[in-house]
Amino acid sequence: MFDSIRQRFAALGTCAEFHSLRVVRQRTERALLRRGVAEPPALELDQGAMLSVRLNGIEAYAATADLSVAGLQRALARAEAMAARIAAYTLLDQAQLQPPKERSRYESPQASSAFPGLAERFELLAEESASVPADPRLVNWTLYLDSQRVEQLYLSSTGAEQWQDLRFTYPGISVTAFDDHDSQTRSFGGYGSGQQGGMEVLGRLGFRGAAPRIAEEALRLLAAPNTPCDTRDLLLMPDQMMLQIHESIGHPLELDRILGDERNYAGTSFIGLEDFGRYQYGSPLLNVSFDPGIPEELASYSHDDDGQPARKEMLIQAGRLLRPLGGALSQWRSGLPGVANSRASGWNRAPIDRMANLNLEPGNQTLDQLIGGIERGVLMSTNRSWSIDDARNKFQFGCEWGRLIENGELKAVVKNPNYRGVSAQFWRNLVAVGDASTVEVHGTPYCGKGEPNQVVRVGHASPACVFRQVEVFGGEP
Repeated sequence: MFDSIRQRFAALGTCAEFHSLRVVRQRTERALLRRGVAEPPALELDQGAMLSVRLNGIEAYAATADLSVAGLQRALARAEAMAARIAAYTLLDQAQLQPPKERSRYESPQASSAFPGLAERFELLAEESASVPADPRLVNWTLYLDSQRVEQLYLSSTGAEQWQDLRFTYPGISVTAFDDHDSQTRSFGGYGSGQQGGMEVLGRLGFRGAAPRIAEEALRLLAAPNTPCDTRDLLLMPDQMMLQIHESIGHPLELDRILGDERNYAGTSFIGLEDFGRYQYGSPLLNVSFDPGIPEELASYSHDDDGQPARKEMLIQAGRLLRPLGGALSQWRSGLPGVANSRASGWNRAPIDRMANLNLEPGNQTLDQLIGGIERGVLMSTNRSWSIDDARNKFQFGCEWGRLIENGELKAVVKNPNYRGVSAQFWRNLVAVGDASTVEVHGTPYCGKGEPNQVVRVGHASPACVFRQVEVFGGEP
């Protein structure tokens, strides 16, 4: 199908000064076991195209699932008609925006390898499920192994041709324990964790053999005391740092939010245009990058969905805010430098500013050194709940797993670990950053934004980090 798309694109007729075509084909397979019993597998197939035009400086678009020349031509005509209709009302003349011209090919690791069929996948899950201990307090456990392949071709009238073949693997385990008084859930993967690649992802993430440990930790949580309500140092592990980065750095730095585009739905930001280049976002230990070049991370790619080349850029360096998460259009509107993060969730959605791979750069302390530097604190891992205000400033997050830290040593397990803070202050209390040995690559396929809603993949790599004097609390005694 993709081989003939080039010819179909060349056959299209238009009076626009620029036009482009983005064709997407996506296949998703889901396999899940609950208490050792297979649930019906799910298979989703989706393909179509987005046609965009620039007519007298006005850009518009239209989508179609009809990939014939006639179908593409009709969509192109609808985009032209839309551009003509909105010309009298538009506030933006995009004639000065440079159209993309690059040609590239990008593939996920192991993109050419075959992913095992559903039968083999269920067999693997059944073997892992059978290793859950036979304890009557373990009342529910689920295991899943999802895979996805996304093929995309971007073509433009200025000669751009960008092909991407992306593979994703999402493994997960969740175990719930109940003792007639309390229930506790422990999970592997947390908030939909996954990576680019094939079955090798299971080895990188340590999926095989993880179920007994997850079950044992759920049982330990049942017997554990609640997290104390106090102000203590907080050691966040990478699987929770993922959520902390996502909510209190990623979303506030999306440039379309700052410009006001998302206030009706996803909210605004406590950051303003005037803050870039001067605002002290965090302590001097805070270094955050946009990095689409880590092969296994979920949002690695060569070009964004507007055809702009993607490369690593520092967003925050030594705690100082340098640049936003804004694609070519938002950069032009704001006059600020940005990154290639204009992304769409599928063929029938227009690209908007989205997080991609947003990573916290490692420091120089091992995990033992991080723990050893804490006199009175709490370790927390694996997100369970989150709440943050519309400006992405005041937040409250809950985790599955907690351990007290006293005089530089890990102590008792505690349950219902929660913490709260204010983004504008929280990152300034960053006092220690783990080295490369503590870094883990996580991500989620479930980041939502936009009207109509778009759900996209984002990646977050981070070391373990220590924050000074954070308000922590547990559940009811």
